[in-house]
Amino acid sequence: MSRRRQLRVGSLARVEGEGALRVIVTDGHVESAELNIYEPPRFFEAFLRGRAYTEPPDITSRVCGICPVAYLTSACNALEQVCGVELDRPLADLRRLMYCGEWISSHSLHMHLLHIPDFLGYPDAITLAAEHRELVEQGLAMKKAGNALLELLGGRAIHPVNVRLGGFYSVPERAEFAEVTELLRRAADYAVNTARWAAGFDFPELELDCEVLAATDPDRYAIANGAVHTSTGLRFPANEFTDHVREHQVPHSTALHAVLDGARYLTGPLARYTLNYRQLSPTARQVAAEIGLGAECRNPYRSILVRAVEVVYAIEEALTLIDSYERPSRAAVPIEPRPGVGHGVSEAPRGLLYHRYEIDDHGLVRTATIIPPTSQNQAVMEDDLRRVVSGNLDLDDTALAAVCERAIRNYDPCISCSAHFLRLDVVHR
Repeated sequence: MSRRRQLRVGSLARVEGEGALRVIVTDGHVESAELNIYEPPRFFEAFLRGRAYTEPPDITSRVCGICPVAYLTSACNALEQVCGVELDRPLADLRRLMYCGEWISSHSLHMHLLHIPDFLGYPDAITLAAEHRELVEQGLAMKKAGNALLELLGGRAIHPVNVRLGGFYSVPERAEFAEVTELLRRAADYAVNTARWAAGFDFPELELDCEVLAATDPDRYAIANGAVHTSTGLRFPANEFTDHVREHQVPHSTALHAVLDGARYLTGPLARYTLNYRQLSPTARQVAAEIGLGAECRNPYRSILVRAVEVVYAIEEALTLIDSYERPSRAAVPIEPRPGVGHGVSEAPRGLLYHRYEIDDHGLVRTATIIPPTSQNQAVMEDDLRRVVSGNLDLDDTALAAVCERAIRNYDPCISCSAHFLRLDVVHR
């Protein structure tokens, strides 16, 4: 008689959004591991239809309160492409600078409040802060520096309102960067401290066996745009993204799954680092070497180290852009609608975010497609869960559920973007 073990996590904790987990084990074999994303569909793509071509950046930035700049930027990239507009270099640099703020803020939040408690054995950041106050305070100071950049360039830290097609509504005077520069300089030391601290964590041995995909730039670490590159050497522009990446529905999730030329793949910090390591600054590469990272990383548990290195890079890049800043002669490039299809990508903290818009003769959106990073990563996360469960079947249900949640948090999923881990139901049959 076969023995069947079923593990249910009704609500995932310390992740953004609402999702659940269901694992079935039969006779010691993991039969299935499903990441159940059960948030209701939000229909952003549907209610963009019929909107003016100027509206998607502001509307889609409301998809997420953690990575609104990613949605603004990918939308602007796609719509500016279809309208045949290229930003002046100073305006493009300001977009990149604002995106650095989002990376700093999002990565710092994830590392210090969501992820570090897993490695140090604390149930949450509040408990962590009671014994490691300085560590948490440094993380909050890093996040504050990122938020300050977003407020200065975007008008506010959450759902910025100062970005428009062609550039910005207004651009700051050089003197306005003084306060945020001081915050960033302090945050730079904290970022290195975080990387060194995290290097001492105990990392389970696990290597992901899948392709990785990220935006690339031959001259610098890709953030706000770029061509798409994979670990197999495939390169293609944003307008060929859906020729290679196809979405499909699965019964257990309101979010679509995605495959790259028929295979599962990973996007996000591990992918960016593995494909773009040589575009990191010398300081970031030096920190990576010091904390034991090589030229690539495929261990999801060590993703916290990659995020720490990316924060070091983003702070340094932000300071470099500020140091060379001269106020643009105009806040935006003039832009007029024209019919056609535009494609845009950018690197959200969690991975590559793709937007596609079709504009009609009246400057209205006919169709919209958004493919967020978390939905792209679902298949890899589920495969990871199968392996994690297989290696920990000796644990009781409570302990096994905790191990599964920790594995999911490695990916910093933004579940709301793709459509909180924990009530547990265990059924033995």
